[in-house]
Amino acid sequence: MIHKPLQSIAAMCGGALTRKQDEEVMIQGVCTDSRKILKGCLYVPLVGERFDGHDFAVQALAEDAGAILWQEDHGTPPDGPVILVKDTLVALQTLAASYLEQSGVKVVGITGSNGKTTVKDMITALLETKYKVHKTQGNFNNQIGLPLTVLDMPEETDIIVLEMGMSGRYEIELLSSIARPDAAVITNIGESHLLQLGSREEIARAKVEIISGMKPGGLLIYHGDEPLIPMVLAESETKQPDDLKTFTFGMKEGNDDYPTGLMFHAKGIIFTSHRHSGEGFSMPLLGRHNVVNALAALAVAEHFGVNDEQIREGLSGLRLTSMRIECIETEHGVTVLNDAYNASPVSVKAALDVLGDMKGYHRRIAVLGDMLELGPQEEEFHAEIGRYVSPDNVDMVFTYGPLSMHIAEAAKANLPEGQVIAFTEKAAMIEAIIKEVTNKDVVLVKASRGMKLEDVVEALKSLHDRTSM
Repeated sequence: MIHKPLQSIAAMCGGALTRKQDEEVMIQGVCTDSRKILKGCLYVPLVGERFDGHDFAVQALAEDAGAILWQEDHGTPPDGPVILVKDTLVALQTLAASYLEQSGVKVVGITGSNGKTTVKDMITALLETKYKVHKTQGNFNNQIGLPLTVLDMPEETDIIVLEMGMSGRYEIELLSSIARPDAAVITNIGESHLLQLGSREEIARAKVEIISGMKPGGLLIYHGDEPLIPMVLAESETKQPDDLKTFTFGMKEGNDDYPTGLMFHAKGIIFTSHRHSGEGFSMPLLGRHNVVNALAALAVAEHFGVNDEQIREGLSGLRLTSMRIECIETEHGVTVLNDAYNASPVSVKAALDVLGDMKGYHRRIAVLGDMLELGPQEEEFHAEIGRYVSPDNVDMVFTYGPLSMHIAEAAKANLPEGQVIAFTEKAAMIEAIIKEVTNKDVVLVKASRGMKLEDVVEALKSLHDRTSM
């Protein structure tokens, strides 16, 4: 994490010390939460609609914070090591950008409607076979989280991998201006954030903002099966660096890299690709969509000189953030595919494809909940999922939520009578699932985070205890 004297911190964030005697105070790390003060850290009091961190500044100093930022419009700062700034959030972002620039580390930025975290984890696993890597933790991918991720970066880091999220236009542009990526990945363009942005074209423009702060000669790696990305790249309004280089990946043969062979097994996938026609790569993940994600990670790894042997090593030991198609073998013999973190039409179809590839089980059961924030077409998007359901990918469907009623209605046309059941109460659905599921079944659990379908996963994991009572 950042470790510098206070006079350097002040210069890096564009502020001014209130006392000359504090110039040599050493700062170790940055904190925005007064409940988590670490000795010697810089406390940054952020201002929101319903809170003001300045109210806790004196407490932070009393609890051994090394110094605090203080926003000029908040009156006289407390006595102690203080840096006066015009805006504490802007100062935090400026400090992060300065720390990155001074460190000289290489920066990889990642955005997209689906798969950001998976690709981040994959890229990190591959790069760690050769470099010291720091990555975004959890959901620290916004205007506050990204700077905090940067400022938590160890000084010996070679490459930092930063996930960039957004809910509207120009948010990723801001993050890109802080990070200044050497390489960037756009995983795909989906339907998430249609409610805020109104169209997939606008979503594509928001995602392509990741190149706006990229260093000259940077590499953009993007999903080549998506025509909206090259469309946006060709628009005169799109900000992009000089000498931008591009690389495409996807399922189609026209891409720079695409799968040439897939073999599924109980615990993962073996695949070959156009650029790697020799021995295949094996990874402990499910779903052909994760092969596409892996191709993006391979492109980043190759860009930084990671060889095929190191790539195989990284993929074989891959560990992803939980609740993203996490395969759980319960004591009762039920296999659970936990993908309850988030959902969009693209990711639900991918998850159903995974379920369809799970051969050798008694039944393939899908538990699907509402997909949120899809805008005026939300009912049709849910019906589209129902039409995608077929005997090729699922034997039985449980749905939860008012929007998922549209999944159920459409799915009933494709599955035998009684094999699609809709619920509006989660507890009632869990009870029905527990009664229905048997040994040797595989159960996919998929919904937007707000539906909290991890409750279903926990019920299935404790099934052995329930049945023995």
